[in-house]
Amino acid sequence: MNRENKRKQYEKGYYKTHPCQDVFTCKQCGRLVFPAGAGSDHRNHCPNCLVSLHVDIEPGDRQSDCGGLMDPIAIWVRRGGEWAVIHRCRRCGALSSNRTAADDNPAKLLSIAAGPLGQPPFPIERMGEMMEGLGY
Repeated sequence: MNRENKRKQYEKGYYKTHPCQDVFTCKQCGRLVFPAGAGSDHRNHCPNCLVSLHVDIEPGDRQSDCGGLMDPIAIWVRRGGEWAVIHRCRRCGALSSNRTAADDNPAKLLSIAAGPLGQPPFPIERMGEMMEGLGY
């Protein structure tokens, strides 16, 4: 890559309008991650463990100085039914939302989505009692 192309690649906002073709090694699980297979031009998390890096302030700007690992903590459903992963930075606590990729680990996605059902904010043994109180 010549110097001029390298400089263009790292200009502010470059990844907002250009596909990211970088291959990287996941800092959490060590898997080599390729952009192909993501189903989009912007690979931003490991398809195996779903961990990301805190590199953006706004999507694609690469302006964050934090660089912390971002853990997948929740799933939310975007308009139209598309799933997205909520990540929280281990270092600074920042939250971000990332679209799921075509090759993301389905078992990991379902595990994150179902997590709150296994830890309800009320005693599960009292569920019948609560339902009777509501007239069900």
